[in-house]
Order: sequence, then C-alpha cells, then structure tokens
Amino acid sequence: MSSEPPALTPPATPCIGVCRLDPQGYCIGCRRTIEEIGRWRGMSEAERLHVMHAVLPARARP
Repeated sequence: MSSEPPALTPPATPCIGVCRLDPQGYCIGCRRTIEEIGRWRGMSEAERLHVMHAVLPARARP
C-alpha cells in the first residue's frame, strides 16, 4: 500500500481571470454573482457543477 496522499484535484471553476461586475451584478468573465463567487470555495463539487452547467448558461450574453 502506498503511503503517498491521493492527488488533489482542483475544484471546478468557471473563472477566466476577468473579474469585474457588469451593471446586472454578474462577473463579466464567468457570469457568477458576487455571492456565488464568495461562496464558491465552500460549495460542494456537485453545487459548483450545477452552477456551471445549469445556472451560468442561462446568464450567457446575447
């Protein structure tokens, strides 16, 4: 049995490093709200994936 710790996978994130809120309160880079950004690290992987695959596409720019 290996004594090495399991490899850590970074949490999924839609962040692209363009962090500024638009007039609607969405980040212009990832489309998350400031509340979602603040809670991101505390969310489960399932919650993050839900936001990324269900919530954010609905906020896509026209």
